[in-house]
Amino acid sequence: MTKEICEVAIVHEEVVERVQQAIPDVGAAAQLFKALADETRLKIAFSLTIEEEMCVCDVAAVIGSSIATASHHLRYLRDNALAKSQRKGKMVYYSLADDHIHQLVKVAHEHTTEGDDHGDC
Repeated sequence: MTKEICEVAIVHEEVVERVQQAIPDVGAAAQLFKALADETRLKIAFSLTIEEEMCVCDVAAVIGSSIATASHHLRYLRDNALAKSQRKGKMVYYSLADDHIHQLVKVAHEHTTEGDDHGDC
């Protein structure tokens, strides 16, 4: 079994400096991934890639929860800019905030279903 660390400690200063200067503030992206790290919220987001818009009652049925629980998760997604809501009469419908979120959820699913052949560096 090979060790997963370098055998010698050599820091490539120019690489480190270039990368440090190029890294943006990742706080918002971390919050996005935190919101999707919950299995129920990810299931809701994935559901909204299949059906563009769903009412709270339908989301509750899909995830097997109460309407209150579904509403809580949907509100969390909305508050973190992953979903948007729209009232239509007495119903509230949710959809993903934009195509970036749709793509992110789909790509994450595709990545996990590819198998273990991810290649080595």
